[in-house]
Amino acid sequence: MTAEAPAPITPPPAPAGPLSGAVAVRSSRYALRTAALGYLALLLLAPLALVMWNTFEQGFGTAWEAITSPAAVHALWLTTLIALIAVPLNAVFGVTAALILVRRRVPGRPLISALIDLPLALSPVVVGLALVLVWGRNGWFGPALDDAGIQVIFAVPGMVLATIFVCLPFVVREVVPVLREVGTDQEEAAATLGAGAVQTFWRITLPAIRWGLIYGVVLTTARALGEYGAVRVVSGGIAGRTETLTLHVEERFQGFDLVAAYGASVVLALLAVSTVLVMNILNRKGRAGGHHGL
Repeated sequence: MTAEAPAPITPPPAPAGPLSGAVAVRSSRYALRTAALGYLALLLLAPLALVMWNTFEQGFGTAWEAITSPAAVHALWLTTLIALIAVPLNAVFGVTAALILVRRRVPGRPLISALIDLPLALSPVVVGLALVLVWGRNGWFGPALDDAGIQVIFAVPGMVLATIFVCLPFVVREVVPVLREVGTDQEEAAATLGAGAVQTFWRITLPAIRWGLIYGVVLTTARALGEYGAVRVVSGGIAGRTETLTLHVEERFQGFDLVAAYGASVVLALLAVSTVLVMNILNRKGRAGGHHGL
C-alpha cells in the first residue's frame, strides 16, 4: 500500500507591483487623450476638412476666382477695416477700465464690472436690435443724425459700434488680473521719485501689463473678425457696401453659390487658425518672461 503524494500547494498571486500600476495609469492617460482628440476631431477637424474639400472640389482655379471676386474682396476689406477701428478703441477702453477697477476706489465698482461683462451674457442679435433702437431713424439719436446727414444704422459706423460692443470685455478681463498680480509697489516708488501719472504709466504700468494687453487684443481681434449676429442686424447686408466676410458667406450660401461660400469660410478659418497660433506664441513668451496671468 503506497502513500498518496501530497497535493501541490498553489502560491497566492503576486501583488501588483509599481510597474503594473504605472502601466495602468499610462493606459488610462492615453485613453483620455484619445477620447479628447477624437471629440475635437469630430467637432472641429471633420467639418473644416469637409469645407476644404468642397472649396477645392472643382479645382483651385474655380475656388481662387470665387475668393478674389469683387464682392469677396470688398467683404474681406470691410471686415479688416472694422477690426482695425474696433480693436484699438477697445484696447484703450480696456486698459482704462482695468485701471479704474483695480487702482481706483470708485463707487459702484461691482456694477461697472457687471456692465463690462454684459456683452458676454447678451445675444449679439439683442445687441444689434438695441443699437437700432438707439441710433436708428426712429431711435433716440436717429433724427438728429439724419438732420446732420450722418447715417449710423445700415452703414459702416453702426457695424463698428456693434463690433466694439460685443468685443468690450476681452481686454479688461485680461488686464485686470495682471494689475492685481504686479501690485502697486513700483508705481508708488516712481511717484516718490517725482514721476507723474503719465510717466509712471508709460514706464512702469504698461510694461508690466503688456502681455495681458497683447493677449486681450488678440482675443478681441478674433472676435471682431468672426462677428455675425450684431453686425447682421445693423448692416443691412448690402453686397459691396455693408457686407462683411461672415455676411458674405451667408449671402453666397443662400444664393446657392457654394464654392464662393465655402471659399470665404476657408478664409475665415485661416484667420482663426492664425489667431490661435499667435495666442499660443504669446502665451509661451509671456510665461517665459515670468508673466503668469495668461
